[in-house]
Amino acid sequence: MKIGKMAARLTGAIATTSIVTGLVTTFGTASTGTAISSLSGVAATKATLAALGGGSLAAGGFGVAGGTVVLGAIAWGGAIVGRRIYQKFER
Repeated sequence: MKIGKMAARLTGAIATTSIVTGLVTTFGTASTGTAISSLSGVAATKATLAALGGGSLAAGGFGVAGGTVVLGAIAWGGAIVGRRIYQKFER
């Protein structure tokens, strides 16, 4: 049963972070005004994290560090939701 609980948490965390980063990448813009969807590699990753952090440091947001914290909180929330769903169907 412990493996099932861990798998549910992991699945929830992966699902929520994937959905959120996908939405930000699709609809977000970098601090330069460029659509994040047109960027690739490290530039896209950093722009996505900065967007999650409320914008770049220069624009008054929390930048990549803030985005990393937000994404971690989203993953944590997804893990809780995954665990709750597992508990509901466990019986």
